[in-house]
Amino acid sequence: MRPHLVLLVDPTVCDAHGVCAELFPERVRLDPWGYPIIDGRDIPPVLEVHARRAADSCPRLALHLVEEVR
Repeated sequence: MRPHLVLLVDPTVCDAHGVCAELFPERVRLDPWGYPIIDGRDIPPVLEVHARRAADSCPRLALHLVEEVR
């Protein structure tokens, strides 16, 4: 089985800076208060670098790129 990459947000840590949506608009949009709404689909290899950059740039470290084996 091949691992699937998924983007997760920890809402208890997020402060709604919006960096994730700026860096990864393909899978992240903001709600009216500026908190991220994550598209739960798997991250394809072509978007992986963008997902990693968004997760690494989160000022509160609330965004995580994780591998799930299904």
